[in-house]
Amino acid sequence: MEVKELSNQSAEAQAVNAAAQTEPKPNQGGEPDSPLLSPPEHPKPPVFRRPAVLITLLFVILGGLLFGGRAAIHAFTHETTDDAFVEGHIIAVSPRVSGHVVKLLVQDNQAVKKGDLLLEIDPKDYEVQVLQAEAALATAHAKHKAAQETVALTGATGKAVLEQASSGVSTAQAQSDVSRARLEQVKAQIEAAQANLAQAQAGIVAAEAEVMRTSADAHRYQNLFNHQDISSQKLEQAKAAFQTATANLEAAKKKRQAAEAQVSQALEEQRAAGSVVNQTQSLISEARGRLTQANTAPQQLAVSRANAASTEAEIKRAEADLERARLNLSYTKIYASETGLVAKRTVEEGNFVSAGQTLLSLVPNEVWVVANFKETQLKKMQPGQEVEIEVDALGRSFHGKVDSIQAGTGGKFALLPPDNATGNFTKVVQRVPVKIVLDPASVKGNARQIVPGMSTIVSVKIN
Repeated sequence: MEVKELSNQSAEAQAVNAAAQTEPKPNQGGEPDSPLLSPPEHPKPPVFRRPAVLITLLFVILGGLLFGGRAAIHAFTHETTDDAFVEGHIIAVSPRVSGHVVKLLVQDNQAVKKGDLLLEIDPKDYEVQVLQAEAALATAHAKHKAAQETVALTGATGKAVLEQASSGVSTAQAQSDVSRARLEQVKAQIEAAQANLAQAQAGIVAAEAEVMRTSADAHRYQNLFNHQDISSQKLEQAKAAFQTATANLEAAKKKRQAAEAQVSQALEEQRAAGSVVNQTQSLISEARGRLTQANTAPQQLAVSRANAASTEAEIKRAEADLERARLNLSYTKIYASETGLVAKRTVEEGNFVSAGQTLLSLVPNEVWVVANFKETQLKKMQPGQEVEIEVDALGRSFHGKVDSIQAGTGGKFALLPPDNATGNFTKVVQRVPVKIVLDPASVKGNARQIVPGMSTIVSVKIN
């Protein structure tokens, strides 16, 4: 179109020059010059016929064709968007333990390397916890040693205790048998003594009856003798019989007393024998109890072994507590997990910080670009295609390549994704994030100047 316009302007200029040549030029007096009196003049060429103008015009046309063609070719072979930003990992540095910050070794925007010490929390409390855990571990080891000795002692003495208990039961049973036999013997003696007592009691009754009879005979014979009805010999015989009966009664009473004493003694012996029997029964019960306890020697050994195993578990728990205390102590020093720049530092030396509190951010040197292309621009876009990236802040371009295309539009992953199934529907072209990685050789020397959040213009070569 530009060439056509220039051609039209050249034609108009030629027509104007022709009209000017045909008109007569007036002289100073206002009359036309005579062709015989004035010398002939050569007309000047039109502006657009001059060589300099034509050469300049030619270069302008060629430059327009060159840049226009290049723009057209670029439009057909590239997909471009200015909805693109630099992205990167931002690591929030947080403590795993609480305490006062005693050392702060970094400032904002300071470059750090992986493993550099960033800050230190007061370690005194955690050093005390380590000492307590070490003491608890030593106690657990001592308990375990004592439990192992108890296991050995229980295993060695269990058999001897069982044999001793069995012997004790046999001895107690033998003593019980002897005491029972003695008790039976005493019972027989009691029966014999009671029989003697009964016999003595019967003898007393008979002796009393004889005394009464002889006493009555003696009185009667005395009366008869007083009347001289009988001889003195009969009277003497009657008196002698009475005396004999009286003596027999006294003897029967003494015999009863002896029988009663024998019965009392036998009863006392019976009580003593019963007490011995009870004692032997107690001894048997105690011996059987010891035997039962001795029979539990395997169980006691198992309990001792379980106690030893429990002390082993206490050792492991104490070791775990010690390891945790040492870890907490190590957490008082916070190191850089990646190489990068410190940003957004919110902590000062002397501040009390809590576990999980964000103290500063660490921005690694590795960055990439996320370009939000329209869905209609993704027809021929594939991973691996070359990309030209212009960073607005630096005013220069870098090279890269398409790494991947997100499996979903940006709106689908928004906090409130659109729901096209409700209300009136208006079709809106969606944008899909495309991850683009920078060529390390291209950004060499400018890596720290390209930071997350910068705006870029991305052009992907699709053909």
